[in-house]
Amino acid sequence: MAPTDSAYEGLVRRLRNLEDKEALRTLLVRGWRALDRKDWQTWIDCWAEDAVLEFGPWGETHGKEAIRATVEEAEAPYPGMQHHILNMQFEVEGDRASGIGYMWFVAVTAPETTSATYSMGGAYAWDFRRGPEGWLLVRQQLDVRWTGGEDSLKAFEPEIPLPAGEPGGQARPHV
Repeated sequence: MAPTDSAYEGLVRRLRNLEDKEALRTLLVRGWRALDRKDWQTWIDCWAEDAVLEFGPWGETHGKEAIRATVEEAEAPYPGMQHHILNMQFEVEGDRASGIGYMWFVAVTAPETTSATYSMGGAYAWDFRRGPEGWLLVRQQLDVRWTGGEDSLKAFEPEIPLPAGEPGGQARPHV
């Protein structure tokens, strides 16, 4: 029995949805692995020109170049880093998509020893837009929920210390 037109169209829609979700996953993994190498250009190429980065006491950063400058300044001092993106889930609606996932970040804080580390974890929320060149990140929110070790480089401290108990008062943001 030959498939009907509607069955074929349903199969095409499901396949497109799976391909879109894999493209979003690939975009994030490529970008965040680039952060580990301090390849700022590859990372920022994952972002739209009008993107917004939002996290904790740093508030919102608007625009691709401002996002790059903020993150590069924060992460460049670390001798080594690993960005882990876990439990990613995406919803695709045409040329728009949203996603959630967990972040686990570990950084070496002293060049003379790899045992001096700082780590943090939290929840991501993303919004994406498909354009002529493919999917791009248009918004990222990060809710840092825990930290471990000492951030001796102080790269993720807010500019104005917030009292404990205030929103963002104990969390240190990270992308």
